[in-house]
Amino acid sequence: MARKPHKTAMIFAIVVLSLGAFELVWQGGGRGAEQITTAPAQTKKDKTAWKPLFDGKSMAGWKEAKFGGEGDVSIDGGAIVMEQGNDMTGITYARDDFPKTNYEVSLEGKRLRGNDFFCTTTFPVGTAHCSLVIGGWGGTVVGLSSIDAKDASENETATNGNFKKDQWYRVKIRVSKDRIAAWIDDKQVVDLETKDRAISIRPECDLCKPFGIATWRTVGAVRDICVRALSKDEK
Repeated sequence: MARKPHKTAMIFAIVVLSLGAFELVWQGGGRGAEQITTAPAQTKKDKTAWKPLFDGKSMAGWKEAKFGGEGDVSIDGGAIVMEQGNDMTGITYARDDFPKTNYEVSLEGKRLRGNDFFCTTTFPVGTAHCSLVIGGWGGTVVGLSSIDAKDASENETATNGNFKKDQWYRVKIRVSKDRIAAWIDDKQVVDLETKDRAISIRPECDLCKPFGIATWRTVGAVRDICVRALSKDEK
């Protein structure tokens, strides 16, 4: 014959079960245990996510830079095409939300025809501005214009690159409090400490401020233009 459970043990088990049920209801507001453990965590909006600046189909948010002698600007195949000018053709970001520091901007550019810079990019550095020249001075020079009043071909950021026609190149520029860094594809081409340095642009790039892209006697195209804020660790 099976032994009956002791009355005291039964009472203890009932109390334990009751307390467990009460704790479950208190924690879950009446929801089941499975709902509590599988509920997704609430996260804040990621402020460092990439923000597109070009929609791939229109000039919304952009304007043509009226250099005088500029070529036509059009949209073709999801890219902004800047025809050859005499001397420059370019575009300028027309909204007022572009950051001044602690940001990273990225774009793709290519040279279609011509032999000079095809996506030189002007950008803010705090209250100043600078330009990353890409394929200048006859087609190969890469560097910042200007550092301590010296052009990209004359200062320590100058390097040379071989840019093939009709090939996309990924350009990335990072601006933090005391540094400008830049990459073309996976190669870092600029790493400049800016403290106590005079940062400026050549006069002909003035119409590209605060952020803009230009060509010199060359047909160039750009696409996939994005910006993001730097994370705390990146600043």
